[in-house]
Amino acid sequence: MRPLVECVPNFSDGRRPEVIQDIVRAAAGVSGVYVLDVQSDADHNRSVVTLVGPPEAIEEAAFRLVARAAELINMDQHEGAHPRVGAADVVPFIPVNDVTMEECVEMARRLGQRVGEELGIPVYLYEAAATRPERVNLADVRRGEYEGLKAEIETNPDRAPDFGPARLGPAGATVIGARPFLVAFNVYLNTADVSIAKRIARAVRHSSGGLRHVKALGLLVEGQAQVSMNLTDVHDTPIHRVVEMIRNEASRYGAAVTHSELVGLTPQAALLDAACWYLQLDMPSEQVLENRLAALEPDVTPTAFLDAVAADTPAPGGGSVAALAGALGAALAAMVGRLTLGKPKYAEVEDEMEPLVAKAERLRQTLTARIAEDTAAFEAVMAAYRMPKRTEEEADQNPSAERRAAIQAAVTRATEVPLSTAQDAVSSLELARTAVTLGNANAITDAGTGAWMARAAVAGAALNVRINAAALDDQAQAEAWLAELAALEHRAVVLTAEVQAIVAKRGGFCS
Repeated sequence: MRPLVECVPNFSDGRRPEVIQDIVRAAAGVSGVYVLDVQSDADHNRSVVTLVGPPEAIEEAAFRLVARAAELINMDQHEGAHPRVGAADVVPFIPVNDVTMEECVEMARRLGQRVGEELGIPVYLYEAAATRPERVNLADVRRGEYEGLKAEIETNPDRAPDFGPARLGPAGATVIGARPFLVAFNVYLNTADVSIAKRIARAVRHSSGGLRHVKALGLLVEGQAQVSMNLTDVHDTPIHRVVEMIRNEASRYGAAVTHSELVGLTPQAALLDAACWYLQLDMPSEQVLENRLAALEPDVTPTAFLDAVAADTPAPGGGSVAALAGALGAALAAMVGRLTLGKPKYAEVEDEMEPLVAKAERLRQTLTARIAEDTAAFEAVMAAYRMPKRTEEEADQNPSAERRAAIQAAVTRATEVPLSTAQDAVSSLELARTAVTLGNANAITDAGTGAWMARAAVAGAALNVRINAAALDDQAQAEAWLAELAALEHRAVVLTAEVQAIVAKRGGFCS
């Protein structure tokens, strides 16, 4: 498996889905980055996004997220139950595969310096990246929250940031760091008395003499007392031990646990440990069906994506499928290139095959990332149309200025994304022509198939460009894009015909 880093940024907005979708789009556009999860909570007024990808891509995505959040979230107008100091409140890097904690620390420090210098946002480093022992703990860094930090940052040397100016703007500050996996976990009680949750939180958190690796707060969420926690090492302090202590503490006050929730993602082992404990089951991981299946030959069928497309939801839809088709076209071109390289018979074309493989890989990664990007673009359009109008009686033909601007921005993006897919698919077609002309003769039908996939990508993307361009107010821009699209479609038709003719000739089955 390639090097992977997880990033779990927290944003100080959980009540405006269109804002969070806009922020997430900034990361989805980085090649190689996958958005695994987005969760928002209105009472906390906070959203948690989970990304994974190679280190360089994740670092760039994190910067774009912070930059976009700074544009869209004003901390002077923010209220919520969860502690916070900034729009992009906390940005941790977590090593996943073939990446060390030290490398994540360097990522955090590079990102912190860039955010401070380019965005003018104060940055504090925490956990493994902390430059001072008193800043290891996130709670200590966020002491006093945004309002307290704003009052002290310019005069108290202890609150001076690691990077950026010693003053707060509307985006507040950002806390960046490197840490191991943690489980964000909330337990709800059958009472509206938040003082009970606060007393239980004090009992279970490590800093107050409770369980090691537990950070806890008592909050009121949707009229229900909640013990909100970060479990920083669920191996040493497993989830079930925390839940049972909360259950026992709650009984002292005549309260009980009603339910619990995970925020973001959690390792499977943490849930398996809890299941085994409650079932009193002595079960090795080898008895878990999925673990045994994972040890078999990998299943390369994209079942999850196909299931998502086939579901009763509008996204992922045609635009994402078009991007996948383009990525498959690029992948087949790369395959033919690799089957040609190193073969003595094709030594004279190695100078053409090496850059072909490199470009095909770049296209494959870009088009793969656009699968999620297209879905995000569509969801942003839907979110914009769901924005409230000025009055209940106002018709769609006369929306408020803010709503119309949001719709136009979303529709513009929803036109740009499939147009980019068409551009990249035509580039894949050009690679297919090179591959089928110079590549390994035993793989020319693969190059031909890749051309058809790329051609389908252009056709599918074109449908999405046209339907979104029709909703644009800027008709001059719409017409320019449609003219470019027409040229791309014509080029795709010509290239596909050329590739198929060469396949037939080299394959010896032309009529």
